[in-house]
Amino acid sequence: MFQKIEGIVIRTTDYGETNKIVTIFSREFGKVSAMARGAKKPKSRLAAVSQPFTYGYFLLQVGSGLGTLQQGEIVSSFRDIREDIFLTAYASFVVELTDKATEEKRNNPYLFEMLYQTLHHMNEGADAEILSLMYQTKMLPVLGLHPSFDECAICHRLDTFVAFSVREGGFLCASHAEQDSYRIPLNEAAAKLLRLFHHFDLTRLGNISVKPETKKQMRIALNAYFDEHCGIYLKSRRFLNQLDKLTP
Repeated sequence: MFQKIEGIVIRTTDYGETNKIVTIFSREFGKVSAMARGAKKPKSRLAAVSQPFTYGYFLLQVGSGLGTLQQGEIVSSFRDIREDIFLTAYASFVVELTDKATEEKRNNPYLFEMLYQTLHHMNEGADAEILSLMYQTKMLPVLGLHPSFDECAICHRLDTFVAFSVREGGFLCASHAEQDSYRIPLNEAAAKLLRLFHHFDLTRLGNISVKPETKKQMRIALNAYFDEHCGIYLKSRRFLNQLDKLTP
C-alpha cells in the first residue's frame, strides 16, 4: 500500500553502504520511518529528499514492517539553515527534541505545524535561540509536563516572579523564593517571556529582541527542568553548549 504524506525529515541513519533509514515527522501520522534505498549515492533521486530538515511530500510504501521511501517532492530544503553552523545547531536541537519526545505513528498536527513554523522562521532570519527556547517551552505539555508559568508554584498568587524552582515546578514570587535554596534567579523579562512562550501562537511571531542575559536565564531554567523531569539526553544540546562558549 502506498501513502503520500506531508512531512519534515528529522533524522537519518546510514544503513549499509548505500541506504538510509529516514525518520519523517508528518502532518498525517506523526513520526514515521522508512528505508531510502540507494539514498547515499550522489546521483540517487532520493539523495536530496532524504536530507535533514527537508520539508515536502513523501510517497511511502508501507506494510507490516519498516516502510520504503519511493519518492519525494521538496517544498523547502531550508537552505539558509543548512549553510549556517549556528542555525544548524539550533535546528538540530529542535528536531532531536521532537524525535526523542514522540512515539512512532502518534498523530499530532499541532506539533507538526509548530515544528514547521519554527524551522521556517529560523530560515527567514528570526532569532534561532529564541525560537529554540520557545519550542522547548511548548514541548512541555507534549511530554505531559505542566510547570506553573502563571502563578507562584507555592502560594499560587499572580505576582512578580523572581525565580524558577525545579523542585516546586514553576515560578516563585519574592515572598517564597527563599524556600528553595536551589532556585534559579530570573529577571522580570525572563519570567514574562517564559510565560509568553508557553501561550504564544508561533504563526503570529514578529521581531523579538532579547538581551543575552535574559536568554541565558531562560535556557538554564528550561534545561534544568527538562533534566529533572524528562530524562531526555540530547546530543545537540551539548553541541549548543560548546558553541555558546565560542561566542564572544
